[in-house]
Amino acid sequence: MSKNTLTITDNRTGQTYEVPIECGTIRTMDLRQIKVSDDDFGLLGYDPGYLNTASCKSMVTFIDGEKGILRYRGYPIEQLAEKSSFLETAYLLIKGELPDKERLEAWRYNIQMHTMVHANLTKFMDGFRYDGHPMGILVGTVGALSTFYPDAKNIFDMESRKLQVRRLIGKMPTLAAMSFRHSMGFPYVLPDNDLGYAGNFLSMMFKMTELKYSPDPILEKALDVLFILHADHEQNCSTSAVRSVGSSRVDPYSALAAGCAALYGPLHGGANEAVIRMLERIGSLDKVPEFIKSVKAGEGRLMGFGHRVYKNYDPRAKIIKKIAFDVFEVTGRNTLLDIALELEKIALEDEYFIDRKLYPNVDFYSGLIYQAMGFPLDMFPVLFAIGRTPGWLAQWTEHMNDDEQKIARPRQMYLGEDKRDYVPIENRPKISQLVENKIGMCRL
Repeated sequence: MSKNTLTITDNRTGQTYEVPIECGTIRTMDLRQIKVSDDDFGLLGYDPGYLNTASCKSMVTFIDGEKGILRYRGYPIEQLAEKSSFLETAYLLIKGELPDKERLEAWRYNIQMHTMVHANLTKFMDGFRYDGHPMGILVGTVGALSTFYPDAKNIFDMESRKLQVRRLIGKMPTLAAMSFRHSMGFPYVLPDNDLGYAGNFLSMMFKMTELKYSPDPILEKALDVLFILHADHEQNCSTSAVRSVGSSRVDPYSALAAGCAALYGPLHGGANEAVIRMLERIGSLDKVPEFIKSVKAGEGRLMGFGHRVYKNYDPRAKIIKKIAFDVFEVTGRNTLLDIALELEKIALEDEYFIDRKLYPNVDFYSGLIYQAMGFPLDMFPVLFAIGRTPGWLAQWTEHMNDDEQKIARPRQMYLGEDKRDYVPIENRPKISQLVENKIGMCRL
């Protein structure tokens, strides 16, 4: 009978080791027993970028990149996008099951009761430069919430933890809208709890002099679905940041501020902005062939195609493409859409892109929708953060409940100098330009 183990022979010593296999993984700590001598530290796994390392066991999200599958707690993303709401999906991610009608109403009420922010927080936000990037403001204000709610440090108090979850999901759209209004020089708009989650956010973003803001139902639904599609995505950069920072047992506001900071980067939350800028650079349909030629020549990048995980069509991209046409029925057709459609058509038929498995991802059409709805490019990662908040919280909660987890502390391969004795400054030789360049110093 076959055994669920891996046999490793160390050719340096000729010794053989048997390592257990669990869920297609081995524990890298089992490699530490492989040594050439008693004082040897043992083998480490080297995996820059964590391309093939499982850092945790999770029951939140399942992805099969080869087949283009994404499921939250076992539910296909296609079904949730079609039939669920964002708050219902947030309940599912955090609590593990879909709510009944009574629990959903209670959940919605509990979230709405925490949409307001402390008046002093508006003073804090006013301290940012008038032209500050909304995402940078969001990073700061989410972290600042920890000073307003010192009880959040009681991370192993279940009632306190539930309260922080409600506060964060409730306040994130408020902070996001305030960051936009601040950067535009507009007065802040108070939450309107008569509206739904997405509708309230649109009100806080775009309400001007009208007594009551009434969001277009198609746009409100589109935004709600986009929040669902961004709600969680396994161990991506920002989620890993939340878990890693949270492993120090800090409060959830500080952990989520780290997630926002990770999302700020152009390779993560700013990817859909890069798509828009690419489409604007192309400019017109007749320039698409020339652009494709430049991509093949290595002179440019096809933004919004390909994914670190998906080696098939991103399931979220299919849903977003349909939403795009619904939105354009209301807002008018985005002039960049025809360029996007032509790029997608070529990429799906051209062997160059097929061989490299470069299929449209979630960022390819989402930026077009946001732009059509009136969101400036700087707001794109902020919108991402609103949707990702329940996923971050679900992952953070799971991490806190996992007895196997320790404070995150990756190892390194040290390639620097061996032991050197200190030399007084008057006895040191002049550093040559060659050495200066080698160690990465810069002249100031």
